[in-house]
Amino acid sequence: MEAIKWVANRMPASEDSQLSIMGLENVEKAERFHRSFPQYSVTPLARLSMMAKELGVSEIFVKDESYRFGLNAFKVLGGSFAMAKYIASRTNSDISMMTYDYLTSEKLKEDFGQATFFTATDGNHGRGVAWAANKLGQKAVVHMPKGSAQTRFFNIQKEGAQVTIEDMNYDDCVRLAAKEAGETQNGVIVQDTAWDGYEDIPSWIMQGYGTMAREAANQLSEMNVQRPTHIFVQAGVGSLAGAVVGYFTNLYRDNPPKMVIIEASAADCLYKGALAGDGKPRIVEGDLQTIMAGLACGEPNTLSWDILRNHASAFISCPDWVSALGMRMLSSPLKGDQRVISGESGAVGMGVLAAITGGDTYKELRDLIGLDSNSRVLMFSTEGDTDPEQYKNVVWGGKYPTDK
Repeated sequence: MEAIKWVANRMPASEDSQLSIMGLENVEKAERFHRSFPQYSVTPLARLSMMAKELGVSEIFVKDESYRFGLNAFKVLGGSFAMAKYIASRTNSDISMMTYDYLTSEKLKEDFGQATFFTATDGNHGRGVAWAANKLGQKAVVHMPKGSAQTRFFNIQKEGAQVTIEDMNYDDCVRLAAKEAGETQNGVIVQDTAWDGYEDIPSWIMQGYGTMAREAANQLSEMNVQRPTHIFVQAGVGSLAGAVVGYFTNLYRDNPPKMVIIEASAADCLYKGALAGDGKPRIVEGDLQTIMAGLACGEPNTLSWDILRNHASAFISCPDWVSALGMRMLSSPLKGDQRVISGESGAVGMGVLAAITGGDTYKELRDLIGLDSNSRVLMFSTEGDTDPEQYKNVVWGGKYPTDK
């Protein structure tokens, strides 16, 4: 069985200039925007007290994004807010004016007209962009990498987007979407990865993800729970991880939680950057084949990377069995705990927690991050069963076992 790899963050600190992206005021504006949608509701925060006792920690909390806007994943938060911020910038308006009612009105057509939003996706981000474009009377073009699930393809297509599965990996799909956007009148690339000259929209997407983090913080407060001691968050390009780490670092400036970043081993660009230790990001090339399709990204978001190099405690690279373990554990909770239907990219945090608390194999990592019986762990199940067939193969069929 392939082992989990990990590295402590010993990278030199930068000037930390990107942390302000996830400032509390910016995230509050994003949440206010999302609350204007009639489809909005706060997603559940599952408190897995019996699981925590089983794994030897004080508390486990799992934010369940399978309920988000009826789309079975969190990604719509970023795409929709970025689209609103873009429209606000083009119409010289404040984001506070970009309510759902305005964005779906005839007045918007007069003020802004119509744009075509291009994106690359394994499924969840593209579905969110397509859904938002459909609701707001805009156009969407979505490119998916080879090996993408047909279910995810059809879910995007149902939202009225033009969608293709390309014979290339995710990062090359990003380049294709950017090229086509540049060649299209009123074409806009909406991607959660940043590069030189393309930073505004990725920062807005990260702020949109902040709604999820802010909800979780408020829910913990309503439960009379002190701040989490540990936050486990998964990463593809790192935008979600940077958003979560950035928000909670700003929220708990004097005493931030230990931040643990988790990747698929087939696309562990952040882990490789941390392993190199010089503060420079690294790129992973190739097909990036993993069941964690939402994490199959080999080129990091430079904005998020700057946040993570300054505020993450450890970076973890996980083979597929770790995610499968997490999926099974969340789907079959101990008596008294809430069930969480979590997909391949959503459940990896639970799999990591179970692996590093079970025995002494990862004792050094456990000691490094100070995980013990007093720990309160927060994690984010970012998707439900977005590929139902794969979900059944793992949870019912036992695919990707821990003993092989």
